[in-house]
Amino acid sequence: MAGGASRRFGSDKALALIGSETLLVRMCKLVEAATGSARIVASHGRYLDSGFEIIDDRWPDQGPLGGIITAMNVSEKDSASRKWNLIISCDMPFLTQDWLAFQCEHARASGAEVVIPRSEYGLEPLCACWRTSTLGTLQAAFNEGVRKVTEAMKRLRMEILDETHWKRFDSDGRLFWNMNTPQDYQEAVRMLQSEKT
Repeated sequence: MAGGASRRFGSDKALALIGSETLLVRMCKLVEAATGSARIVASHGRYLDSGFEIIDDRWPDQGPLGGIITAMNVSEKDSASRKWNLIISCDMPFLTQDWLAFQCEHARASGAEVVIPRSEYGLEPLCACWRTSTLGTLQAAFNEGVRKVTEAMKRLRMEILDETHWKRFDSDGRLFWNMNTPQDYQEAVRMLQSEKT
């Protein structure tokens, strides 16, 4: 998901460099490594040179729920075998391939309709696995005026992955940390560089 306006960041944070690649490409590579493929949901005409398939957000400027529904529409049309969608925002620089692979594997064995982590900040709907079959329920909520993802999720069977699930992938408590400001970006770059040394 790369549909945000990045108002607090001051420029397009998806294009902020982490090492030699943009944050957006970094996130796509993580998803691709964990699931086998990755696509970008964004406003029309953006990120065409990313090297990844772009899906035009059907409801730009309507928040992430519209982007989630857009992605799931494509999955539904793609293949009957695409039962799950891993949907993440592009601004989580500390996500790891190991965590995403674990989350996807857990979802495949789950009877839930959405498998979502809960961090110390609450539910993390933009790092969740969504069943494609929930598209109709989410679309109905959206059509009724619901825009908050966590509000739409109340209509689904949820399985929550708490600290007992994700702590071994993230001993520092940063896994779901969002990069929203230039200061966040500088801190993320500093921490990622320190991990390499």
